[in-house]
Amino acid sequence: MGAALAGLVAGVVVGGPPVGASAEASAAAGGRKTFTGEIDGAEYRVELPARWNGTLVLYSHGYFLAEWVPEGVQVANRVETEQWLIEHGYAVAASKFKNDGIGYGVKDGVTDQVALLDWFEKHVGEPRRTVSSGMSQGGLIAALLAERHPKRFDGVATMCAEYDTHATWNSGLDITFVVRTLLAPGEDIELVRAGEDAAASRDALAAAIDRALETPEGRARLALAGAVANIPGWYAAHEPRPTTTDERVAAQALWTKWAYSYGIGPVGRTELEDRAGGNPSWNTGIDYGRLLARSSRQDLVRDAYAAAPGGDLAADLKRLAKAPRIRPDAKAVEYQYRHGIVRGTTPAPVVTLHSTGDGGAVTDQERWYADQIRRHGDPASLRQLWVDRGGHCSFSSADELVMLRTLLDRIDDGQWPSTTPTRLNASVSAMGPAYQKVLDLGTGADLPLDPAYTNFTPPRMLRPSR
Repeated sequence: MGAALAGLVAGVVVGGPPVGASAEASAAAGGRKTFTGEIDGAEYRVELPARWNGTLVLYSHGYFLAEWVPEGVQVANRVETEQWLIEHGYAVAASKFKNDGIGYGVKDGVTDQVALLDWFEKHVGEPRRTVSSGMSQGGLIAALLAERHPKRFDGVATMCAEYDTHATWNSGLDITFVVRTLLAPGEDIELVRAGEDAAASRDALAAAIDRALETPEGRARLALAGAVANIPGWYAAHEPRPTTTDERVAAQALWTKWAYSYGIGPVGRTELEDRAGGNPSWNTGIDYGRLLARSSRQDLVRDAYAAAPGGDLAADLKRLAKAPRIRPDAKAVEYQYRHGIVRGTTPAPVVTLHSTGDGGAVTDQERWYADQIRRHGDPASLRQLWVDRGGHCSFSSADELVMLRTLLDRIDDGQWPSTTPTRLNASVSAMGPAYQKVLDLGTGADLPLDPAYTNFTPPRMLRPSR
């Protein structure tokens, strides 16, 4: 889910755009140039400083809901990051992707970003070094770009990324399957292939979650729904980690409602199914008792059921075991394996940044990615960084810039600089107050927060694709 950043550009036509492309350019005071246009229906923006240092940061945005598409084209996670990079000589560029970047546009994202890089090299010049950066679903695109075009990228920087999106959609199905089975039995809710019923099914899931929060038994079942996908009990970027059982369940339920019932629930699945040629998700052969036994959130389930006078975990697991399963369409599964999962090669150094309380792109994704790099790449080329906050992509521009500078130092020097939390937080503080704001995607509030880099070990993914 992308943060709403706007870019305002205008200008005159630039001669000689590539086939299928249109372009405009404008010059700002001081010699900075802005290029905008479309390539094969994908809007793009390029910002070129007056004194370009030869480095291009190519940014890939996250998943856009049809109801929430930012104006213009984002070229960084935060506008302050964009401004700092340009002021310090870096060129920044991004495609919005076809269809305004809505939905599961991973395949389009890779294609459109390569087309923009081609345009840049033809009309601006070949960069001395190119960094592929991205947030959320765009983090997957950023990693895929380097894996599939290894000679064109010198480094990768991902924020709140998912590298195995097939696992995300399978876990999302597990969550809504538990909600439907235990909290909305008998209701007409289609979890996959919902078609015209998608919005009604989405709303019914959300209503069931709201009702469940009103009773101890409902809260216990919500804890179970979140636990089968390792969803954390921390939602708000601007609030401390919840500590009581009820607070943790309530926070976890916000992820269940907004990320997995609304975001990639029945409506989001319809968009994915249109792209993939069917439903790619399944729970045939899934034992939810075993998933719970391996979950990093099983303590919350135990506590929530213990606090529910009428709660019976064993009985609820039996109901889940007996409930009819959902099968995938083979063509759609193949689509996901082809477009939605990284291999884990490291043709260039990679730095990742994740918030510890992220339930939209769970931290398990980073552990899985590191495992894949151990199998298929060079572990020494990977550096994983963490900030101790709730929320999805809850980073300040200082967090983002410190991460990018860590990667650039690695590219320049051939070795990673120190990335202890103490050093990173000192670097964040040194950026100054203008770079400390963090956007809470749940509330829309944008507030300054203290530096929060930390050490962290994520849990293992419960349903990895490999």
